[in-house]
Amino acid sequence: MTRTVRHTMAAAAAMMLLGPSHAALAQSNCTSATCGVVDRVELVEKKGQGSGRGLIAGGGVGGVLGHQIGSGRGNTAATILGAGAGAYAGNEVEKNAKKSSYWSVAIRMDSGYTRNFTYTNQPPVHEGERVRLIDGGRRLARVSG
Repeated sequence: MTRTVRHTMAAAAAMMLLGPSHAALAQSNCTSATCGVVDRVELVEKKGQGSGRGLIAGGGVGGVLGHQIGSGRGNTAATILGAGAGAYAGNEVEKNAKKSSYWSVAIRMDSGYTRNFTYTNQPPVHEGERVRLIDGGRRLARVSG
């Protein structure tokens, strides 16, 4: 056998063992309901909700610290002001501790509809890329063409 024939046979055997490329596989399974173009990819940060615990704890600490300042009526005013400021700060700290973030991806499907998906990790696609939905949108595959 000549060298060219051996290389061709080796390449054909490798293609049979490895199967088609992911891009070719993704392209071959495209329908108007499973393929589209990425319209938007953005990180969304959602502020947490306060349960009241931070408000109460902050108010208590602020009141105690405010009470340390002044004497007489000034002491009372400082206690009230410290409690109010502490309650606000405690509530904001609690909300900040409970914040969450996720990735929002909008895909304009070939059928004309826009579908929105959320992911905990940054998706491997960018705006303008053609993609195919895998597992109902739990994963995305880039499609060539």
